[in-house]
Amino acid sequence: MMRGLQLLCAVGTLCSIAYYVLCWWSAARFLRERRLAGGKGSSDVAARFPVSILKPLKGVDPEMVANFRSHCTQEYGEYEILFGVSDPEDPAIEAVEQLKQEFPQRKIRLIFCSDDLGANRKVSNLAQMARQARHAHLVVSDSDIRVGNDYLRRVVAPLANPEVGLVTCLYRGTANSTLGSKLEALGISTDFCAGVLVARFMEGVKFGLGSTLAFRRRDLESIGGFEVLADYLADDYQLGNRLAAKGLQVELSDVVVETVLPRYSVAEFLGHQLRWARTVRDSRFWGYVGLGFTFGLPWALLALLVSRGAWWAWSLMAIAMALRAAMSVEVGVAVLQDRQLGPFLYLLPLRDLAAFLVWITSFLGHTICWRGESFRLRRGKLTRVAGRDSN
Repeated sequence: MMRGLQLLCAVGTLCSIAYYVLCWWSAARFLRERRLAGGKGSSDVAARFPVSILKPLKGVDPEMVANFRSHCTQEYGEYEILFGVSDPEDPAIEAVEQLKQEFPQRKIRLIFCSDDLGANRKVSNLAQMARQARHAHLVVSDSDIRVGNDYLRRVVAPLANPEVGLVTCLYRGTANSTLGSKLEALGISTDFCAGVLVARFMEGVKFGLGSTLAFRRRDLESIGGFEVLADYLADDYQLGNRLAAKGLQVELSDVVVETVLPRYSVAEFLGHQLRWARTVRDSRFWGYVGLGFTFGLPWALLALLVSRGAWWAWSLMAIAMALRAAMSVEVGVAVLQDRQLGPFLYLLPLRDLAAFLVWITSFLGHTICWRGESFRLRRGKLTRVAGRDSN
């Protein structure tokens, strides 16, 4: 029995070590391809495409006006920005009005989305915003995303290739001072984005990320529009997956954008991670099960425990932790250019242990809390849970 446990823990640690090597290699390959591209993704050909930027809103995010402002200073030709709200009393409206005053020359519109098309209000808003968008090329990004001045030109450029149906972006988190916020930022730079790069290396990108979704209106309509996604939680994943199923390429841009994180408490951080975990579990179940063999620190600690501190267990832990740190730096610093990673790196063991506990907990239920509402999640689809409040 004990030998079997030791073998299981050793295999778990070795699988994690192999995964860390794969993450490092995938990041190094992405960097190499980015260097060889030599800025081809920023071709001025894209500037000929008029673009509608769609931003669905609900409530106020940290530094929201600054995030919006970065979209108003794009070095681009013709584009408009549409903001959509479902509640006429939404506090985010004030930020949009301020933006209009600051940038009177910019085409900025506020769309009131009164129809409830599904459980995902964000997608319901997007469907109604898309109907009023003037242009054939659409870019969707979350309200907490901040971008550089060349962002629009670079993310739209790949759509000059008719075989590309969607362009999406990696992102880094800008943390506030709380422990929960720091752990969230650390997870984005050393865990989430590493997984995206591995997926790109192994099978190609067949999903989108909410940080950026750039696509053509006609391709959206070919899958049934936003309306068919209105009950899914992972709408960005679904959009990319359905376009890929149509034979269109999903391209990971060389642009890295920024998300400004709230002042998460530890409980809020864990709640957000649990929502994300159950979303991934329902989107790609067996891949998510396999994720259990990527948690190097928990497996190494279990190996130490069941082997009573055997030398081989200490050796595996040392190797696992060294490779974990190396791949974190390669992804977080080299690829994402995350300047906060260094000061937060000491929190990596805590982040990994928390992620392992969230992974286990994610299998124990189907309820998630999102934007002040509770939902039951089944096969990626949302059903509102009546009579329950959540944070």
